[in-house]
Amino acid sequence: MQTTVDVFAKTRGHERAEQLRAARDADLLPYFRKLESPSAPVVDMEGAKRIMLGSNNYLGLTGDARVKQAAHDALDRFGTGLTGSRLLNGTIDLHLELEHELAAFMGTEEALVFTTGHQANLGCLGALLEPGDTVVIDSGDHASILDGVILSRAKMRAFRHNRIDKLERALERAAGDGGGILVVVDGVFSMEGDVAPLPEIVTLCQRFGARLMVDEAHGVGVLGARGAGASELLGVEDRVDLRGGTFSKSLASCGGFIAGPSDVIDYMRVSARSFLFTAAGVPAAVGAALAALRIMASDEGPQLFEQLLANAAYLHAGLHDLGFHVVPPTRLADGTEIVTPIVPVLVGDDWKAALLWRSLYDRGVYINVAIHPAVQPNGALLRTSVMATHDRDVLDRAIDIFGSVKRDFEAEHGPLPSA
Repeated sequence: MQTTVDVFAKTRGHERAEQLRAARDADLLPYFRKLESPSAPVVDMEGAKRIMLGSNNYLGLTGDARVKQAAHDALDRFGTGLTGSRLLNGTIDLHLELEHELAAFMGTEEALVFTTGHQANLGCLGALLEPGDTVVIDSGDHASILDGVILSRAKMRAFRHNRIDKLERALERAAGDGGGILVVVDGVFSMEGDVAPLPEIVTLCQRFGARLMVDEAHGVGVLGARGAGASELLGVEDRVDLRGGTFSKSLASCGGFIAGPSDVIDYMRVSARSFLFTAAGVPAAVGAALAALRIMASDEGPQLFEQLLANAAYLHAGLHDLGFHVVPPTRLADGTEIVTPIVPVLVGDDWKAALLWRSLYDRGVYINVAIHPAVQPNGALLRTSVMATHDRDVLDRAIDIFGSVKRDFEAEHGPLPSA
């Protein structure tokens, strides 16, 4: 009789199991920590006040009274949930208003709202691509993009992060595959915090007849004069075919969207599985996102964007001056340097990153840690991120704590990587 393979076996003997056990035993696991207050510049977390440098609440709007009131109003009007998909009983006027205003904000013909940002990428790519097509992705793209490609069963060709020469080679090969070609890149990359070289990318896409989709999850509400993302900042909005985004960053809620031409959006309405076969976004989340979008689109928006980028540059300079290996700013063609709200510190070794996280946590600073496979082997980093609502006193306290942690750590474990 053939021996049956236990599909649960992988849960007990996977490659990270021993490392996770050791991290838990030493209380060095930086994940699933319990937040006990709203996401703000300083939070309550596991019984202590900690400076929050690990949130994507870039504009600080999750605590804005107008955004919270909009969520309350939607809850009072429509209840806690819609109990059905958008296709059936799940569409309300707030969804339609949000889609209309998102399209106007992004400068596109239409937009489609999904329940999560992950589902937006999954549904879009799963609907547009099919076997025989080729999708070309940056190796730093978000996992939801990879998941969408897998769902579509299209051929995938990846190129080395932000390497235009590697993109060109991938497109040359894709041109011989015989199907349609779609290039998908993040506008701002979620781990590195750097900006995609979109002018060069759109030029190559046009040369090879490829369509281009940009995921602006970390760019909307951050970059560009009106906050529409990297495509706006770099002046290529009219040459990008589709743009996606999420509500869980600057838009202070939960959900996602795809913005683009009417015919493509109409097609996704009846073809994107993650849109058709999931419950609609809950009213409170949709109401909050709509209120946050209206703040971003008002005269107040540019002030928030400016403050956010100023805080990012301030933290970046402070950590760099301490001798940390901070990912360099993105240099634009005109020589301008952009520091996004994601300010990563390169550490290299997974255990060193965990030990640094613990020391910072114990002294009152919360950050995120990225280790393999979220980053390349020996590429562990401390992912810090700022909000527009951080003030300089709080950032100075955080920088001082980073300095004291670095001094103590290096005295015991040796030097950390430097730029």
